[in-house]
Amino acid sequence: MSIERFFPSSEFFQISDAEPIRSVITSSPQAAVIAWHVEPGQRLASHVHPTGQDTWMIQSGECEYIYDQAGQTRHIKAGDVVVAHQGEVHGAINHGPEPLRFISVVCPAESGFQLVG
Repeated sequence: MSIERFFPSSEFFQISDAEPIRSVITSSPQAAVIAWHVEPGQRLASHVHPTGQDTWMIQSGECEYIYDQAGQTRHIKAGDVVVAHQGEVHGAINHGPEPLRFISVVCPAESGFQLVG
């Protein structure tokens, strides 16, 4: 049995004027790897993963990263890695001039998802 191990992430980013697009690159019980494309002016709603962690690796663009329930933000950009541990609030607002593209790794894959606020 052969399991795919190599993925060109650029093939998974999808553009939409309506809302950020989430594309699953690969998933196993241990982790889900997701490609996100967030256009300027779009927002990724604040949320938590009740039973797992979400790690973002920013590939291009920049945003205001929401990191608590009060909506406090911190500027992040291409090259940054941000970790939301189990139950920690996270989201994004793209006020930048270009699309935000990042890879999210959620561990375990079935970590749950709950909107905050």
